[in-house]
Amino acid sequence: MSDASALLDLLRERGWTVAVAESLTGGQVASALVDVPGASAVMRGGVVAYATDVKRDVLGVDAALLAAEGAVHPEVARQMAAGVAALLGADVGIATTGVAGPDPQDGKDVGTVCIAVRTPVGEVVQTFHIDGDRAAIRSATTARALSETLLAL
Repeated sequence: MSDASALLDLLRERGWTVAVAESLTGGQVASALVDVPGASAVMRGGVVAYATDVKRDVLGVDAALLAAEGAVHPEVARQMAAGVAALLGADVGIATTGVAGPDPQDGKDVGTVCIAVRTPVGEVVQTFHIDGDRAAIRSATTARALSETLLAL
C-alpha cells in the first residue's frame, strides 16, 4: 500500500479531511493523493503557491517573515499548512516549500526543503536537504511530505 493510500485510509478512519499547500512540488502531493480511488471522501483541495505573494495573499503567510527570511523557511511552511487548512476547511494541512534548483533561492542551497503538517492534535515542521536534480528533489519531497504526514497522524 502506498503512503498516499495509507494516509487517505487513516484520514477516513478518523473522519478528518486534508488540504495541501505546495510550492516546489507544484501540485505533486495533491496529485499523489487524488490518484488514489476514493480520495474525494477526505481530500478538500490544494493551493499551488509558487509565488511568494500567493503565500502571503492567499495562504496568509506573514509578510514580514517572508521579507526577512524568504519563502524557504520552516515557519513559512508552518503558516502555509495552517493557512491552507483554514482556507479550505480541512482538519489536516500539508505544506511544502524549498529550492528545487537549478539555482539557490533566498540564500538557501538547492535541495533545502521545509515540510509542515498541521493536524487537530499538533504540528510537525521539518527542514532537510535532498540531493539530486530538480525532478529528483521534487519527487523526494512529495514522498517525504506523505510519509511525514502519516507519522504525524
